[in-house]
Amino acid sequence: MSTLFSKIINGELPCNKIAEDDNFLAFLDVNPNAVGHTLCIPKQEINKLFDLEDNFYIDLMLFAKKVAFALEKTIPCKRIGMAVIGLEVPHAHIHLIPLNDMNEMRFENKVSMTQNEFEDLAFAIRMNLNPA
Repeated sequence: MSTLFSKIINGELPCNKIAEDDNFLAFLDVNPNAVGHTLCIPKQEINKLFDLEDNFYIDLMLFAKKVAFALEKTIPCKRIGMAVIGLEVPHAHIHLIPLNDMNEMRFENKVSMTQNEFEDLAFAIRMNLNPA
């Protein structure tokens, strides 16, 4: 049975895409802790982050780092936090969360955004991935 994230990868469900390559996908979380909350996932359906092969794990971290730099250029924040929880979807993923306060990492307070706000934000972050 494919996961929610596999359905996003396969185009069966929509997402606000930030970045993509042959192995990984980054998209805005639909239930964000903060504006810009982004998920980085491997396209290969693997349940747990630490079950990734070593080189693939390192490549995912480098992919997430690139996305984090673009987030930091786009979202006014003190830093980009990273969390790996993995209980809500059985597909390895990294949360990148723009932070101004420690409470934004608690997964208790959420922000609401319209679909237009998600789309505009995803576009702005993409523009900061590879600035000219």
